[in-house]
Amino acid sequence: MDADEVLAAVESETAAMTELLAELVRIPSVGGTAGESGVQDRLARWLRAEGLEVDHWPVPVDELAAEPGFPGMEVPRSRASGLVGRLPGVGGGRSLMFTAHVDVVPPGDPAAWSDDPFSGRVEDGTLYGRGACDMKGGLVAALFAVRVLLRARLRGDVLVACVAGEEDGGLGAYALLRRGWRADACVIPEPTGLDVVPANAGALTFRLRVPGRAAHAARRDAGVSAVEKFWPVFAALRALEARRNAEVDPLMRRWTLPYAIEIGTVRAGDWSSSVPGELVAEGRLGIALDEPVEDARRALEEAVADACAADDWLSAHPVEVEWWGGQYASGRLPADDGGLLARLTGAHTAAAGDPPAVWGAPYGSDLRLLTGLGGIPTVQYGPGDIDLAHGPDESVPVAQVVTAARTLALLALDHCGTG
Repeated sequence: MDADEVLAAVESETAAMTELLAELVRIPSVGGTAGESGVQDRLARWLRAEGLEVDHWPVPVDELAAEPGFPGMEVPRSRASGLVGRLPGVGGGRSLMFTAHVDVVPPGDPAAWSDDPFSGRVEDGTLYGRGACDMKGGLVAALFAVRVLLRARLRGDVLVACVAGEEDGGLGAYALLRRGWRADACVIPEPTGLDVVPANAGALTFRLRVPGRAAHAARRDAGVSAVEKFWPVFAALRALEARRNAEVDPLMRRWTLPYAIEIGTVRAGDWSSSVPGELVAEGRLGIALDEPVEDARRALEEAVADACAADDWLSAHPVEVEWWGGQYASGRLPADDGGLLARLTGAHTAAAGDPPAVWGAPYGSDLRLLTGLGGIPTVQYGPGDIDLAHGPDESVPVAQVVTAARTLALLALDHCGTG
């Protein structure tokens, strides 16, 4: 098959792509639930039916979680599975991997949605539902790129890796690499609006324990409110955030706040008529490109310590900082990428008619595991707007899914070679 034949073949699969994407969205594969493994079972059947070689294995969650390099996990899992479909080449070419996560975040308040959060509804060329954008649309683009490539004689292998647990740390990608899977290059079809993303900021999950002294609310002056003592710490985090975003890597200048620090949950007290004796706040620390994780942790710990030192109560009862859950280092495509960035840019231009923008993402992803731990040159490129992910009425334009599939198929032709 030549490039024109590949483009036409992908276009002819539009209806089938839409049907499979709707089916996958209807599987509520929220991280840590049975649906997370259930969608893997469905994808394994699809890959086998297409004639690919399939590796579908139970992930030893507890064993991996005990390893020093484990990237963290925020939801309990009794089981998880890994899945790789392999289209073997005829030999003599480079291998290419498409890696997509199958887990999705919870839908939140169903009343905030216009329809069932897992409806898979299609309206005016857009498919709706949790996970449509992040990232089942990109997964389907990869699957159908490979489906078309079954008719080509590629020299190098093409792999589709379906991984779980990306949203809360990267369990699936870590398990994939521990299983031994590698490739000469990788594309993660995360939602980038069909732009090319060769770098990601990182993100660390932290917990703060702010001590107070409980007392009856009628005698609040006899106690110390942990809520009140949290304010100077929160202000210190906002000041730290401003300092960390004063100068950023050129790839990150697209964003007004590329390395955000945010408190996501706050819990304090146990009775409305009591002075709260403890406040627990959990949040997220953005890591700059190429910044060591240890340096980022130290910066937050020092900011909290300085805030405590300036307060009479906290200087004697300092805030405890804990690091838990997802621990996303930053990641970047290496300069010696084997031509991946140029080939992907060219493939998109041929498929869409215009060259893509290139920028760095302010959020963590599996890119840092594949490039860092796996040594695989990796970029992100896929359909959908990241601003629609994780919110109500999440959606992806079907036309972008098709364009992404066209691009990925052309990339495989160029990268893997034909024989």
